[in-house]
Amino acid sequence: MTGRIHSFESFGTVDGPGIRFVVFLQGCPLRCQYCHNPDTWKTGGKEYTAQEIAQRAWKYRNYFGEKGGVTVTGGEPLLQIDFVTELFTLLKEMGMHTCVDTSGFTFRANDVSCVEKHKKLLDVTDLVLLDIKHIDDEACKKLTGQSNENTLAFARFLSDNDTPVWIRQVLVPNITDNDDSLKRTRAFIDTLKTVERVEVLPYHTMGVVKYEKLGIEYPLQGVQAPSTERVENAKRILCGEGK
Repeated sequence: MTGRIHSFESFGTVDGPGIRFVVFLQGCPLRCQYCHNPDTWKTGGKEYTAQEIAQRAWKYRNYFGEKGGVTVTGGEPLLQIDFVTELFTLLKEMGMHTCVDTSGFTFRANDVSCVEKHKKLLDVTDLVLLDIKHIDDEACKKLTGQSNENTLAFARFLSDNDTPVWIRQVLVPNITDNDDSLKRTRAFIDTLKTVERVEVLPYHTMGVVKYEKLGIEYPLQGVQAPSTERVENAKRILCGEGK
């Protein structure tokens, strides 16, 4: 089986615990207004076998230490869930920690085949980084073009299957940086039993140049990064920091 790959990062430090070999898969059904990787949206990319990627990751194993490993992200990596499962199966056989960074959009709670595929993935997944785009469904549709229904259902599925999760929230002024929404997100997180960590990711504009190169209008033109005070406020609400 081959996967459509956008790129690799050899020494990732923000995509899970420790130092990580990061695999960026190509293709994403969401159009998040703050996305800084619009070059991963379209399907395509160079094809690699799971074995080829596992061998690449193996070269960096001495740098992983006790906490590091391999993270698969995107794009939306679970558009290629069968490939990710095959890759993680190989990595686990090689003794490496596996992590997937996903929006949970591909999960369909009422689709038996879909549920089984995600269960098979979790059998070889050590950690899930789950991006909750927006806790309000209508706001999520405006922000990403899609409902948050599958994301929240996947979060519950991870909890029910005892899968360790890090919840991630991108903090965008006047969109996700709203105390009521943050408190509702925290209330939802409190219903889950396997959340090990909550991360607040401040919005930034580093991806704007990619939009310019691709000839795509940047949706959040003029929106600035949140202030330090608003970031700390979000951390207090979502993470319990500074209480």
